[in-house]
Amino acid sequence: METHPNLTLTVINGLGWLYLLLAIMNLWWTMRSYKQDGYYESVAGLHHVPKCYTWALYTTLLFFVAFAHIVSRSDPEKFLLRLPEWFKTIVNFVTSDARIFFALSVAGFWAMIHYRESWVKPTPAWLLLNGAILFLGLSMTDYDFRQIVGKPDNVPIVGLLFLFGFFTWLYFKQAVENDRRVAEGRPVAEKELSDQVLVWPDLVYTELVCMLLLTAFLIVWGVALPAPLEEPGSLVKTPNPSKAPWYFLGLQEMLVYYDPWMAGVVLPLVIIGGLCAIPYIDFNRKGNGYYCFNDRKVSVGIFLFGFIPLWIGMIILGTFIRGPNWNMFGAYEYWDVHKLEVLNNVNLSEYFWVWGLGQSLPSYQGGDIGMSILTILKREWLGLVLSLGYLIILPPLMAQTFLRSYFMRMGFIRYMVFANLILLMMALPVKMVLRWAFSLKYIVAIPEWFFNI
Repeated sequence: METHPNLTLTVINGLGWLYLLLAIMNLWWTMRSYKQDGYYESVAGLHHVPKCYTWALYTTLLFFVAFAHIVSRSDPEKFLLRLPEWFKTIVNFVTSDARIFFALSVAGFWAMIHYRESWVKPTPAWLLLNGAILFLGLSMTDYDFRQIVGKPDNVPIVGLLFLFGFFTWLYFKQAVENDRRVAEGRPVAEKELSDQVLVWPDLVYTELVCMLLLTAFLIVWGVALPAPLEEPGSLVKTPNPSKAPWYFLGLQEMLVYYDPWMAGVVLPLVIIGGLCAIPYIDFNRKGNGYYCFNDRKVSVGIFLFGFIPLWIGMIILGTFIRGPNWNMFGAYEYWDVHKLEVLNNVNLSEYFWVWGLGQSLPSYQGGDIGMSILTILKREWLGLVLSLGYLIILPPLMAQTFLRSYFMRMGFIRYMVFANLILLMMALPVKMVLRWAFSLKYIVAIPEWFFNI
Protein backbone atom coordinates (compact mmCIF):
# COMPACT_ATOMS: atom_id res chain seq x y z
CA MET A 1 0.00 0.00 0.00
CA GLU A 2 1.34 3.43 -0.94
CA THR A 3 2.41 5.44 2.09
CA HIS A 4 1.52 8.83 0.63
CA PRO A 5 -1.21 8.34 -2.01
CA ASN A 6 -2.18 11.26 -4.19
CA LEU A 7 -5.86 10.55 -3.61
CA THR A 8 -7.79 9.23 -0.65
CA LEU A 9 -11.53 9.03 -0.07
CA THR A 10 -11.28 11.95 2.36
CA VAL A 11 -9.60 14.12 -0.27
CA ILE A 12 -12.08 13.09 -2.98
CA ASN A 13 -15.12 13.77 -0.78
CA GLY A 14 -13.66 17.07 0.41
CA LEU A 15 -13.06 18.26 -3.15
CA GLY A 16 -16.67 17.40 -3.87
CA TRP A 17 -17.82 20.13 -1.51
CA LEU A 18 -15.46 22.59 -3.22
CA TYR A 19 -16.94 21.75 -6.62
CA LEU A 20 -20.44 21.95 -5.16
CA LEU A 21 -19.72 25.46 -3.93
CA LEU A 22 -18.35 26.36 -7.38
CA ALA A 23 -21.48 24.90 -9.00
CA ILE A 24 -23.75 27.01 -6.76
CA MET A 25 -21.70 30.10 -7.62
CA ASN A 26 -22.13 29.37 -11.33
CA LEU A 27 -25.85 28.70 -10.86
CA TRP A 28 -26.16 32.27 -9.63
CA TRP A 29 -24.04 33.43 -12.56
CA THR A 30 -26.31 31.54 -14.97
CA MET A 31 -29.35 33.40 -13.62
CA ARG A 32 -27.45 36.66 -13.92
CA SER A 33 -26.49 35.81 -17.50
CA TYR A 34 -30.14 35.07 -18.33
CA LYS A 35 -31.14 38.57 -17.20
CA GLN A 36 -28.24 40.56 -18.63
CA ASP A 37 -26.29 38.79 -21.40
CA GLY A 38 -28.97 38.50 -24.05
CA TYR A 39 -28.93 36.00 -26.92
CA TYR A 40 -26.72 34.48 -29.61
CA GLU A 41 -27.94 35.40 -33.06
CA SER A 42 -27.30 31.93 -34.42
CA VAL A 43 -25.85 28.71 -32.98
CA ALA A 44 -25.71 25.56 -35.14
CA GLY A 45 -28.63 26.83 -37.16
CA LEU A 46 -30.70 27.76 -34.13
CA HIS A 47 -31.66 31.39 -33.72
CA HIS A 48 -32.19 33.52 -30.63
CA VAL A 49 -30.36 31.14 -28.25
CA PRO A 50 -29.85 32.61 -24.75
CA LYS A 51 -26.19 33.01 -23.85
CA CYS A 52 -26.94 31.67 -20.40
CA TYR A 53 -27.29 28.16 -21.92
CA THR A 54 -23.51 27.89 -22.04
CA TRP A 55 -23.25 28.64 -18.34
CA ALA A 56 -26.17 26.31 -17.59
CA LEU A 57 -24.35 23.45 -19.31
CA TYR A 58 -21.13 24.22 -17.42
CA THR A 59 -23.03 24.47 -14.12
CA THR A 60 -24.75 21.14 -14.72
CA LEU A 61 -21.38 19.53 -15.39
CA LEU A 62 -20.04 20.96 -12.12
CA PHE A 63 -22.98 19.51 -10.20
CA PHE A 64 -22.30 16.08 -11.70
CA VAL A 65 -18.59 16.39 -10.83
CA ALA A 66 -19.42 17.43 -7.27
CA PHE A 67 -21.89 14.55 -6.91
CA ALA A 68 -19.32 12.05 -8.24
CA HIS A 69 -16.78 13.27 -5.66
CA ILE A 70 -19.14 13.35 -2.68
CA VAL A 71 -20.70 9.89 -3.18
CA SER A 72 -17.48 8.16 -4.30
CA ARG A 73 -16.63 5.05 -2.27
CA SER A 74 -14.50 3.20 -4.83
CA ASP A 75 -10.75 2.70 -4.93
CA PRO A 76 -9.15 6.21 -4.91
CA GLU A 77 -6.39 5.04 -7.26
CA LYS A 78 -9.01 4.39 -9.95
CA PHE A 79 -10.60 7.83 -9.63
CA LEU A 80 -10.19 9.59 -12.98
CA LEU A 81 -10.60 13.28 -12.08
CA ARG A 82 -6.98 14.18 -11.30
CA LEU A 83 -4.14 16.14 -12.82
CA PRO A 84 -2.27 14.31 -15.59
CA GLU A 85 1.41 13.62 -15.03
CA TRP A 86 2.49 15.54 -18.14
CA PHE A 87 0.88 18.70 -16.74
CA LYS A 88 2.71 18.24 -13.44
CA THR A 89 6.00 17.82 -15.30
CA ILE A 90 5.52 21.09 -17.20
CA VAL A 91 4.51 23.04 -14.09
CA ASN A 92 7.43 21.61 -12.10
CA PHE A 93 9.84 22.63 -14.85
CA VAL A 94 8.45 26.16 -14.92
CA THR A 95 8.18 26.78 -11.17
CA SER A 96 11.46 25.16 -10.14
CA ASP A 97 13.50 27.50 -12.35
CA ALA A 98 13.73 31.00 -10.89
CA ARG A 99 14.48 32.51 -14.30
CA ILE A 100 11.32 31.12 -15.89
CA PHE A 101 9.23 31.92 -12.81
CA PHE A 102 10.33 35.57 -12.77
CA ALA A 103 10.04 35.95 -16.55
CA LEU A 104 6.47 34.63 -16.47
CA SER A 105 5.57 36.91 -13.55
CA VAL A 106 6.83 39.93 -15.49
CA ALA A 107 5.04 38.77 -18.66
CA GLY A 108 1.84 38.30 -16.65
CA PHE A 109 2.23 41.78 -15.19
CA TRP A 110 2.60 43.27 -18.69
CA ALA A 111 -0.44 41.34 -19.94
CA MET A 112 -2.48 42.51 -16.94
CA ILE A 113 -1.73 46.15 -17.80
CA HIS A 114 -1.98 45.84 -21.58
CA TYR A 115 -5.26 43.90 -21.67
CA ARG A 116 -6.90 45.59 -18.69
CA GLU A 117 -9.92 46.72 -20.70
CA SER A 118 -10.68 43.11 -21.65
CA TRP A 119 -10.19 41.07 -18.48
CA VAL A 120 -11.98 43.51 -16.16
CA LYS A 121 -15.27 42.79 -17.93
CA PRO A 122 -17.59 40.58 -15.87
CA THR A 123 -17.45 37.44 -18.02
CA PRO A 124 -13.64 37.25 -18.50
CA ALA A 125 -13.13 38.03 -14.81
CA TRP A 126 -15.57 35.27 -13.85
CA LEU A 127 -13.74 32.86 -16.16
CA LEU A 128 -10.44 33.73 -14.46
CA LEU A 129 -11.97 33.05 -11.04
CA ASN A 130 -13.35 29.71 -12.22
CA GLY A 131 -10.00 28.81 -13.71
CA ALA A 132 -8.19 29.62 -10.46
CA ILE A 133 -10.60 27.53 -8.35
CA LEU A 134 -10.51 24.60 -10.78
CA PHE A 135 -6.71 24.74 -10.86
CA LEU A 136 -6.60 24.70 -7.07
CA GLY A 137 -9.08 21.83 -6.85
CA LEU A 138 -7.33 19.65 -9.43
CA SER A 139 -3.92 20.44 -7.93
CA MET A 140 -5.14 19.19 -4.56
CA THR A 141 -5.21 15.71 -6.11
CA ASP A 142 -1.39 15.75 -5.88
CA TYR A 143 -0.03 14.72 -2.49
CA ASP A 144 3.03 17.01 -2.47
CA PHE A 145 1.04 20.06 -3.54
CA ARG A 146 -1.53 19.29 -0.86
CA GLN A 147 1.12 19.10 1.86
CA ILE A 148 2.46 22.55 0.99
CA VAL A 149 -0.80 24.41 0.33
CA GLY A 150 -2.67 22.66 3.14
CA LYS A 151 -0.25 23.61 5.92
CA PRO A 152 -2.22 25.61 8.51
CA ASP A 153 0.14 28.59 8.20
CA ASN A 154 -0.04 28.52 4.37
CA VAL A 155 -3.84 28.35 4.09
CA PRO A 156 -4.26 32.09 4.87
CA ILE A 157 -1.73 32.92 2.15
CA VAL A 158 -3.84 31.06 -0.41
CA GLY A 159 -6.85 33.09 0.74
CA LEU A 160 -4.81 36.29 0.54
CA LEU A 161 -3.89 35.52 -3.06
CA PHE A 162 -7.59 35.32 -3.98
CA LEU A 163 -8.23 38.58 -2.11
CA PHE A 164 -5.27 40.16 -3.90
CA GLY A 165 -6.72 39.09 -7.24
CA PHE A 166 -10.16 40.46 -6.36
CA PHE A 167 -8.95 43.89 -5.23
CA THR A 168 -6.60 44.18 -8.20
CA TRP A 169 -9.55 43.45 -10.48
CA LEU A 170 -11.69 45.95 -8.57
CA TYR A 171 -9.10 48.71 -8.98
CA PHE A 172 -8.68 48.13 -12.71
CA LYS A 173 -12.42 47.82 -13.24
CA GLN A 174 -13.07 51.21 -11.65
CA ALA A 175 -9.99 52.74 -13.28
CA VAL A 176 -11.03 51.57 -16.77
CA GLU A 177 -14.55 52.89 -16.19
CA ASN A 178 -13.28 56.31 -15.10
CA ASP A 179 -10.79 56.46 -17.97
CA ARG A 180 -13.65 55.85 -20.36
CA ARG A 181 -15.76 58.52 -18.65
CA VAL A 182 -12.95 61.08 -18.86
CA ALA A 183 -12.39 60.28 -22.56
CA GLU A 184 -16.11 60.87 -23.17
CA GLY A 185 -16.09 64.14 -21.23
CA ARG A 186 -18.25 62.78 -18.41
CA PRO A 187 -17.56 63.11 -14.67
CA VAL A 188 -15.85 60.21 -12.90
CA ALA A 189 -17.99 57.69 -11.04
CA GLU A 190 -16.85 58.91 -7.61
CA LYS A 191 -18.11 62.40 -8.44
CA GLU A 192 -21.58 61.12 -9.27
CA LEU A 193 -21.72 58.99 -6.11
CA SER A 194 -20.42 61.67 -3.75
CA ASP A 195 -23.91 63.10 -3.16
CA GLN A 196 -25.68 59.73 -2.98
CA VAL A 197 -24.05 57.90 -0.05
CA LEU A 198 -24.05 59.14 3.55
CA VAL A 199 -21.56 58.12 6.22
CA TRP A 200 -24.49 57.65 8.60
CA PRO A 201 -26.29 55.35 8.34
CA ASP A 202 -25.16 53.89 4.97
CA LEU A 203 -21.41 53.48 5.54
CA VAL A 204 -21.61 52.66 9.24
CA TYR A 205 -24.31 50.05 8.63
CA THR A 206 -22.22 48.41 5.89
CA GLU A 207 -19.14 48.37 8.13
CA LEU A 208 -21.14 46.82 10.98
CA VAL A 209 -22.42 44.01 8.77
CA CYS A 210 -18.90 43.36 7.43
CA MET A 211 -17.51 43.30 10.97
CA LEU A 212 -20.09 40.73 12.11
CA LEU A 213 -19.53 38.51 9.06
CA LEU A 214 -15.75 38.67 9.43
CA THR A 215 -15.96 37.86 13.15
CA ALA A 216 -18.16 34.84 12.45
CA PHE A 217 -15.80 33.70 9.71
CA LEU A 218 -12.74 33.96 11.99
CA ILE A 219 -14.53 32.01 14.74
CA VAL A 220 -15.39 29.18 12.33
CA TRP A 221 -11.85 29.26 10.94
CA GLY A 222 -10.33 29.10 14.43
CA VAL A 223 -12.49 26.10 15.36
CA ALA A 224 -12.11 24.18 12.10
CA LEU A 225 -8.42 24.75 11.30
CA PRO A 226 -5.74 23.74 13.81
CA ALA A 227 -3.37 26.46 14.95
CA PRO A 228 0.05 26.14 13.26
CA LEU A 229 1.89 25.48 16.52
CA GLU A 230 5.07 23.46 16.43
CA GLU A 231 7.29 21.92 19.08
CA PRO A 232 9.19 24.24 21.47
CA GLY A 233 12.22 25.96 19.99
CA SER A 234 15.54 24.17 20.34
CA LEU A 235 19.12 25.24 19.66
CA VAL A 236 19.99 21.79 18.36
CA LYS A 237 17.09 21.46 15.94
CA THR A 238 15.91 24.14 13.54
CA PRO A 239 13.19 23.85 10.89
CA ASN A 240 14.33 23.08 7.36
CA PRO A 241 13.49 25.32 5.61
CA SER A 242 13.54 28.03 8.24
CA LYS A 243 11.22 30.73 6.93
CA ALA A 244 10.22 34.18 8.07
CA PRO A 245 6.53 35.11 8.37
CA TRP A 246 4.85 35.45 5.00
CA TYR A 247 5.03 39.25 5.00
CA PHE A 248 8.84 39.07 5.35
CA LEU A 249 9.41 36.35 2.75
CA GLY A 250 10.11 39.01 0.12
CA LEU A 251 12.96 40.32 2.26
CA GLN A 252 14.20 36.79 2.91
CA GLU A 253 14.28 36.14 -0.83
CA MET A 254 16.30 39.34 -1.30
CA LEU A 255 18.92 37.87 1.04
CA VAL A 256 19.69 35.33 -1.68
CA TYR A 257 21.00 38.10 -3.91
CA TYR A 258 22.25 40.75 -1.47
CA ASP A 259 24.25 40.96 1.72
CA PRO A 260 22.17 41.20 4.95
CA TRP A 261 23.02 44.87 5.46
CA MET A 262 21.65 45.65 2.00
CA ALA A 263 18.62 43.33 1.88
CA GLY A 264 17.68 43.69 5.54
CA VAL A 265 18.47 47.36 6.23
CA VAL A 266 19.13 49.58 3.21
CA LEU A 267 16.47 48.35 0.78
CA PRO A 268 13.65 48.20 3.40
CA LEU A 269 14.53 51.75 4.49
CA VAL A 270 14.51 52.84 0.84
CA ILE A 271 11.05 51.26 0.41
CA ILE A 272 9.69 53.06 3.47
CA GLY A 273 11.44 56.33 2.59
CA GLY A 274 10.25 56.11 -1.00
CA LEU A 275 6.63 55.66 0.09
CA CYS A 276 6.98 58.66 2.41
CA ALA A 277 8.53 60.72 -0.40
CA ILE A 278 5.79 60.04 -2.96
CA PRO A 279 3.54 63.01 -1.95
CA TYR A 280 6.51 65.39 -2.21
CA ILE A 281 7.89 64.27 -5.55
CA ASP A 282 4.58 63.65 -7.33
CA PHE A 283 3.64 66.65 -9.49
CA ASN A 284 0.59 65.06 -11.13
CA ARG A 285 -2.60 66.44 -9.62
CA LYS A 286 -4.85 64.10 -11.57
CA GLY A 287 -6.26 60.97 -9.96
CA ASN A 288 -6.86 62.67 -6.62
CA GLY A 289 -9.94 61.13 -5.01
CA TYR A 290 -10.88 58.77 -7.82
CA TYR A 291 -9.60 55.64 -9.52
CA CYS A 292 -7.78 56.03 -12.83
CA PHE A 293 -4.93 54.60 -14.87
CA ASN A 294 -4.44 56.70 -18.00
CA ASP A 295 -3.88 59.85 -15.97
CA ARG A 296 -1.21 58.19 -13.81
CA LYS A 297 0.32 55.47 -15.97
CA VAL A 298 3.91 55.89 -14.75
CA SER A 299 3.06 56.18 -11.06
CA VAL A 300 0.64 53.26 -11.04
CA GLY A 301 2.89 51.14 -13.26
CA ILE A 302 5.95 51.63 -11.05
CA PHE A 303 3.99 50.90 -7.88
CA LEU A 304 2.36 47.78 -9.31
CA PHE A 305 5.65 46.47 -10.69
CA GLY A 306 7.28 46.84 -7.28
CA PHE A 307 4.26 45.33 -5.55
CA ILE A 308 3.27 42.42 -7.81
CA PRO A 309 6.38 40.83 -9.42
CA LEU A 310 8.89 42.09 -6.82
CA TRP A 311 6.82 41.57 -3.66
CA ILE A 312 3.81 39.28 -4.19
CA GLY A 313 5.86 37.17 -6.59
CA MET A 314 8.65 36.84 -4.03
CA ILE A 315 6.13 35.87 -1.33
CA ILE A 316 4.71 33.13 -3.58
CA LEU A 317 8.24 31.99 -4.38
CA GLY A 318 9.30 31.90 -0.74
CA THR A 319 6.11 30.22 0.49
CA PHE A 320 5.37 27.53 -2.07
CA ILE A 321 8.57 27.09 -4.10
CA ARG A 322 11.46 27.45 -1.64
CA GLY A 323 11.94 24.16 0.19
CA PRO A 324 14.60 22.45 2.32
CA ASN A 325 18.05 24.07 2.22
CA TRP A 326 16.34 26.98 0.45
CA ASN A 327 16.38 25.07 -2.83
CA MET A 328 13.67 25.64 -5.42
CA PHE A 329 11.12 22.89 -5.97
CA GLY A 330 8.33 22.46 -8.48
CA ALA A 331 4.74 22.99 -7.34
CA TYR A 332 4.15 19.21 -7.48
CA GLU A 333 7.64 18.11 -6.48
CA TYR A 334 8.52 16.27 -3.28
CA TRP A 335 10.53 18.42 -0.85
CA ASP A 336 13.58 16.18 -0.57
CA VAL A 337 15.96 17.35 2.17
CA HIS A 338 18.79 15.57 0.34
CA LYS A 339 18.40 17.61 -2.83
CA LEU A 340 21.69 19.37 -3.51
CA GLU A 341 22.19 22.06 -6.11
CA VAL A 342 25.84 22.90 -6.72
CA LEU A 343 26.28 26.67 -6.90
CA ASN A 344 29.49 28.30 -8.02
CA ASN A 345 28.82 32.00 -7.62
CA VAL A 346 31.66 34.31 -8.58
CA ASN A 347 32.32 37.95 -7.66
CA LEU A 348 32.79 40.55 -10.40
CA SER A 349 36.39 41.15 -9.28
CA GLU A 350 37.13 37.45 -9.81
CA TYR A 351 35.64 37.62 -13.29
CA PHE A 352 37.86 40.60 -14.10
CA TRP A 353 41.19 39.56 -12.55
CA VAL A 354 41.15 35.76 -12.60
CA TRP A 355 39.00 34.91 -15.59
CA GLY A 356 39.64 38.01 -17.71
CA LEU A 357 43.28 38.89 -17.08
CA GLY A 358 44.42 35.50 -15.83
CA GLN A 359 45.92 37.00 -12.67
CA SER A 360 45.34 36.44 -8.99
CA LEU A 361 43.27 38.94 -7.02
CA PRO A 362 45.32 41.88 -5.69
CA SER A 363 46.01 41.34 -1.99
CA TYR A 364 47.97 43.01 0.79
CA GLN A 365 48.79 41.36 4.11
CA GLY A 366 50.70 44.20 5.78
CA GLY A 367 49.50 46.53 8.50
CA ASP A 368 49.50 49.78 6.52
CA ILE A 369 45.89 50.96 6.37
CA GLY A 370 46.57 53.17 3.36
CA MET A 371 48.05 50.32 1.32
CA SER A 372 45.17 48.07 2.37
CA ILE A 373 42.63 50.62 1.12
CA LEU A 374 44.50 51.09 -2.16
CA THR A 375 44.64 47.32 -2.68
CA ILE A 376 40.90 47.01 -2.08
CA LEU A 377 40.17 49.88 -4.46
CA LYS A 378 42.41 48.29 -7.08
CA ARG A 379 40.71 44.94 -6.68
CA GLU A 380 37.13 46.29 -6.72
CA TRP A 381 37.51 49.34 -8.96
CA LEU A 382 35.30 47.93 -11.73
CA GLY A 383 32.40 47.13 -9.39
CA LEU A 384 32.69 50.53 -7.68
CA VAL A 385 32.67 52.35 -11.02
CA LEU A 386 29.65 50.40 -12.25
CA SER A 387 27.74 50.94 -9.00
CA LEU A 388 28.45 54.67 -8.88
CA GLY A 389 27.73 55.01 -12.59
CA TYR A 390 24.41 53.25 -12.14
CA LEU A 391 23.28 55.84 -9.58
CA ILE A 392 25.09 58.93 -10.91
CA ILE A 393 25.30 58.62 -14.69
CA LEU A 394 21.99 56.94 -15.48
CA PRO A 395 19.70 59.63 -13.95
CA PRO A 396 21.03 62.41 -16.27
CA LEU A 397 20.79 60.05 -19.24
CA MET A 398 17.19 59.24 -18.39
CA ALA A 399 16.49 62.97 -17.97
CA GLN A 400 17.67 63.56 -21.51
CA THR A 401 15.67 60.68 -23.00
CA PHE A 402 12.44 58.99 -21.88
CA LEU A 403 12.10 60.94 -18.59
CA ARG A 404 12.76 64.37 -20.08
CA SER A 405 9.23 65.65 -19.42
CA TYR A 406 9.48 64.53 -15.78
CA PHE A 407 12.79 66.34 -15.32
CA MET A 408 11.37 69.55 -16.78
CA ARG A 409 8.35 69.50 -14.45
CA MET A 410 10.01 68.16 -11.30
CA GLY A 411 13.17 70.17 -11.11
CA PHE A 412 16.62 68.81 -10.31
CA ILE A 413 16.22 67.72 -6.67
CA ARG A 414 12.83 66.05 -6.95
CA TYR A 415 13.85 64.38 -10.20
CA MET A 416 17.09 62.96 -8.72
CA VAL A 417 15.16 61.51 -5.76
CA PHE A 418 12.59 60.05 -8.13
CA ALA A 419 15.19 58.58 -10.53
CA ASN A 420 17.31 57.05 -7.79
CA LEU A 421 14.28 55.46 -6.13
CA ILE A 422 13.42 53.83 -9.46
CA LEU A 423 17.00 52.65 -9.96
CA LEU A 424 17.20 51.20 -6.44
CA MET A 425 13.95 49.32 -7.05
CA MET A 426 15.25 48.00 -10.36
CA ALA A 427 18.50 46.96 -8.70
CA LEU A 428 16.76 43.85 -7.36
CA PRO A 429 15.65 42.37 -10.72
CA VAL A 430 18.99 43.43 -12.24
CA LYS A 431 20.91 41.56 -9.54
CA MET A 432 18.59 38.56 -9.87
CA VAL A 433 19.19 38.37 -13.63
CA LEU A 434 22.97 38.71 -13.16
CA ARG A 435 22.92 35.87 -10.63
CA TRP A 436 20.90 33.58 -12.89
CA ALA A 437 22.72 34.44 -16.14
CA PHE A 438 26.35 34.74 -14.96
CA SER A 439 26.35 33.23 -11.44
CA LEU A 440 27.43 36.68 -10.24
CA LYS A 441 27.54 36.85 -6.47
CA TYR A 442 28.65 40.40 -5.65
CA ILE A 443 29.38 43.37 -7.87
CA VAL A 444 31.51 44.85 -5.09
CA ALA A 445 32.99 42.39 -2.57
CA ILE A 446 34.88 43.90 0.39
CA PRO A 447 34.70 41.25 3.13
CA GLU A 448 37.40 43.13 5.06
CA TRP A 449 34.82 45.84 5.83
CA PHE A 450 31.74 43.58 5.67
CA PHE A 451 30.65 45.59 2.65
CA ASN A 452 29.25 43.70 -0.33
CA ILE A 453 26.87 44.78 -3.06
